[in-house]
Amino acid sequence: MTQQNKTHYRKVFDSPYLSAADIVEPVALTIRCVQVEADKTKKTKDKMNTAYFVEREIRSGEPLKPMILNATNSKMVAKITGSPFLEDWNGVTVEIYVDHNVRFGRETVEGLRIRPAAIRPKRELTPDNQKMWQRALDAYKREGNLDAVEAHVHISEENRQLLIQQAEQS
Repeated sequence: MTQQNKTHYRKVFDSPYLSAADIVEPVALTIRCVQVEADKTKKTKDKMNTAYFVEREIRSGEPLKPMILNATNSKMVAKITGSPFLEDWNGVTVEIYVDHNVRFGRETVEGLRIRPAAIRPKRELTPDNQKMWQRALDAYKREGNLDAVEAHVHISEENRQLLIQQAEQS
């Protein structure tokens, strides 16, 4: 049985966030947006940088969860993008992997880490590119979502909302 077919013991705890239990091998994911949000586990009252991804599934049939970007991972995304601003992190593709030597207090635990992905950046979808914009509008009307579009191009949250609004009005 391969690692991909095995169940990590931590899966039973059903975290609302991506964890080491979800990553069986390094995976390239594209950040759709990063939002500052309250901890959904309600274990703390802290606000956290929370990354949401373009991809909808981590594996076939398994929904992809958002990922908390701790200080180490936030610094890495800032380094990869060349910007400390969360809004500039949208559309960047990163590789997420498990580091088995993360220090957490006095313990050594498994933790998620980010490194640059060996993937070229996606083209930006804007209303200025009328042909590409129209194809995206058609795809949204046909599919009811932008999953297929976002698999091929990056779209800012502002343009994403504009496209959805235009599609629903026509």
